[in-house]
Amino acid sequence: MRFAPEYVACVLNENFEDAKALFLEPMMAMHYAHLVMLADCGIVSREDAHTIREALDAVPIAEIRKVCYDGTYEDLFYYIERLVATACDEKVAGRLHTARSRNDIDMTLYRMRQRQYVLSALQASLRLREALLDVASRHRETILALHTHTQPAQPSTVAHYLLAMIEQLERDATRLKAAYETTNRNPLGACAITGTGFPIDRDLTSRLLGFSGPTGNTYGSIATTDYLLENVTATAVLLAGLGRFVQDMLLWSTAEFAYLRIGDGFVQGSSIMPQKRNPVALEHARAIGSKALGEATGILMCIHNTPFGDIVDTEDDLQPLVDRMFHDAARALTLVAAAMASAEFDTARLERRAGEGWITITELSDTLVREHGLAFDTAHAIARRIVQAKSDRPDARISDVLADASAELLGAPIRYSEERVTAILSPRHFVAIRTTHGGPAPDETARAVAASRAALESDGKWLDRTRASLAAAAELLKERSAGL
Repeated sequence: MRFAPEYVACVLNENFEDAKALFLEPMMAMHYAHLVMLADCGIVSREDAHTIREALDAVPIAEIRKVCYDGTYEDLFYYIERLVATACDEKVAGRLHTARSRNDIDMTLYRMRQRQYVLSALQASLRLREALLDVASRHRETILALHTHTQPAQPSTVAHYLLAMIEQLERDATRLKAAYETTNRNPLGACAITGTGFPIDRDLTSRLLGFSGPTGNTYGSIATTDYLLENVTATAVLLAGLGRFVQDMLLWSTAEFAYLRIGDGFVQGSSIMPQKRNPVALEHARAIGSKALGEATGILMCIHNTPFGDIVDTEDDLQPLVDRMFHDAARALTLVAAAMASAEFDTARLERRAGEGWITITELSDTLVREHGLAFDTAHAIARRIVQAKSDRPDARISDVLADASAELLGAPIRYSEERVTAILSPRHFVAIRTTHGGPAPDETARAVAASRAALESDGKWLDRTRASLAAAAELLKERSAGL
């Protein structure tokens, strides 16, 4: 078959290069696993299996990477098939393709590759969690004015803020691990779409390739893309959350805020303005993360409204985009983790800003409710009048303003000393009294940090076990194929 030059240039050549980069090793592993299974089930004789195994051993992986597509074969699969046939009798080599199709081969390769992507994304997110936990541990007492609707709202701590992001990353890990479990099922043996009449053992190929078991319905094994979309969307959720966090860090790094200073290794200067200290690493992380999120959207759009079956829309042309998305996601995560590990906070400025703008006034309302039995709406009205009165009479004593406002609403004044009101309105008091589970009090954030460290350790062990399982499967495959 001679392919049109336009088809070669626009499709086959591109796909061949992509396949060499992404699927060469998984394809060889799949060939060995299928061969072991065929021999084990008596579908291929031990003699022929030995011959084919020797031919597979002779496939020059390093040389294949240098091969340029010449149009005399369709794709990488057929190129390797030609090499195997050349290394042994063509009729014997042809037995390797018994009870399989390029359909189930491709879907197996995609899942093998994507499970590595998911593990890499998870590892990068664990590193970010570790970096943020280290920062949070150092800043449980560092007061911070939190914002709502981009306006200063209530005092908290840097640790409390970071723990919110850390917990989101923990949920991201749950989503990524679930996506991995969905992906780690073996389509090999589904053949074209209906399976095979040969007595194959799909559990064996699953063990040899590190899958937790075979997929179910053979048509669905070829047609479904939900595993891919689960991988992509779990990562997209992570990226969306990461982008919001990076935006805050960039805002905190501005001269106007001056809360945060990242290490010198993550900033650049200006070619004409010597005073500039630009936190460009975080900007790059935001851009790369946005790029990855766009790539995730592109993946969804490629699959959206396609037929539920075997189609090229989900295959050769899509897989490099999947690779690029996960690569960029890992880049963004790694960059933010490294930059935040170098983070320094201006603690004095943070605490000073947390004492401005009446953002502690809620605690005065709460105190009136607790100590005087007022309805919160009434206490809130007193606090609102205090803010207005101090705006009109900035030199007035806060204790006098409280007495006047309460007398106006209650008919009798509530009197606190100036020192007591000042203490109530202190940002540190505001934080210290909020010991609610998940709150900003230092003892509570200490508990939360410890819990998050335990979760990080648990997720790290899951990652290690999962990678060890894949490594053990690879060793088993090597042992079983060598025995042919």
